[in-house]
Amino acid sequence: MKIKTLNLALVASMAWGTAASAQTEIQWWHAFTGRLGELLDAQVALFNSSQSDYKVVATHKGNYSETLNAGIAAFRAGEQPHLLQVFEVGTATMMAASGAIKPVYEVMEASGLTFDPNAYIPAVTGYYTNSDGQMLSFPYNSSTQVLYVNRDKLAEAGIDPDVDLSTWDAWDAVLTQLKDAGVTCPYTTSWQSWVHLESFSAYHDVPFATKENGFGGLDTELVFNGPLQVAHIDQLGKWAQEGKFIYAGRRNEAGANFRGGECALFTESSAGYAGVKAEAQFAFDIRHLPYWTAAEAAPQNTIIGGASVWIMEGKPEAEYNGVAAFLNFLSSPEVQAKWHQDTGYLPITTAAGELTKSQGFYDANPGTEIAGIQMTRNTPTENSKGLRLGGFDQVRTIIDEELEGVWSGQKTAQAALDSAVERGNQLLRRFEQANR
Repeated sequence: MKIKTLNLALVASMAWGTAASAQTEIQWWHAFTGRLGELLDAQVALFNSSQSDYKVVATHKGNYSETLNAGIAAFRAGEQPHLLQVFEVGTATMMAASGAIKPVYEVMEASGLTFDPNAYIPAVTGYYTNSDGQMLSFPYNSSTQVLYVNRDKLAEAGIDPDVDLSTWDAWDAVLTQLKDAGVTCPYTTSWQSWVHLESFSAYHDVPFATKENGFGGLDTELVFNGPLQVAHIDQLGKWAQEGKFIYAGRRNEAGANFRGGECALFTESSAGYAGVKAEAQFAFDIRHLPYWTAAEAAPQNTIIGGASVWIMEGKPEAEYNGVAAFLNFLSSPEVQAKWHQDTGYLPITTAAGELTKSQGFYDANPGTEIAGIQMTRNTPTENSKGLRLGGFDQVRTIIDEELEGVWSGQKTAQAALDSAVERGNQLLRRFEQANR
């Protein structure tokens, strides 16, 4: 009730002239299901009940790729929603969609609402801003990768649940002991490209692509077939052949295996916290991602994941006031703090992070602060501020195909990454030519 009362006052203070005689509908297409979908629906319900001028209608449109494609198709047909949730690797694609989007900063300024981009965490907003630091999309659900540990599974295998897992160098002995103890899934991962190539490269401060990973221009080229990346994928491939690394799928299929108690170690989004907390019937830890000690710059910082919300063009100007009101509501410290605490997504504002800390959440839930620490560990470098690559959803599909060849023993790590780079660069050149 406290949050609702505060937001009633906040929304009541927004005035743009004569109140509408009927509610204005704001359509929002998103990719959430399960627990995250329930929490999103709760946010929408709270906003709708907090004022009478606008009604946000949230509609699930499939996974991230399907939601992006649905939004593009709808715009071409003139049937686009007001808001579209797009995962982070679709950022360059949306930026290049001339005439399809309305920048967030323009909509917020036009609404007359107080909008301070400096209130948002730079490590999050930097991914979604232009060269002038203006926010193009709203960083709704921002995450990074962490390590989840099934403490009970370690103990059952005779391993100290507090065993040092901070470096990849220490993992082989632990995985071997788990395997020898009969654990069928010593280690698994979600989003293999995001964890083991994209963020891995940033965390070790080696380039994933040229031109500042695409931030410096469309003529970027993929270079994630460097010695460190090859060595890492080669080691994972050996573990896969030995039954120490169990590959479950390209997205988050492995999440069910970990939450069900089958797997001991699991690399996943910080937002996996919502599901693990709700379903796990075992003691678990959240820890920092491991790194290779041979990389002098590691650990640098992890990169952003999740998605942002883009405002679509083509709606009556008056309706964008409702869009601004909703995004302002989502930015409020109370709403953001609750979202962060419930989901594991990063708080997008400094105020929300400070509120969470003052409420004692991090003390009561050790490990939930690690995502933020990893993202802000060091000042981002050209290699670690994220990726901005056109058509990267399709590039990821190529990477997934090639990595699967390594896990099955059909390809060497070097051959797979060389092929992924060559094939991916062909897609980048097509995107460059189409968006000159």
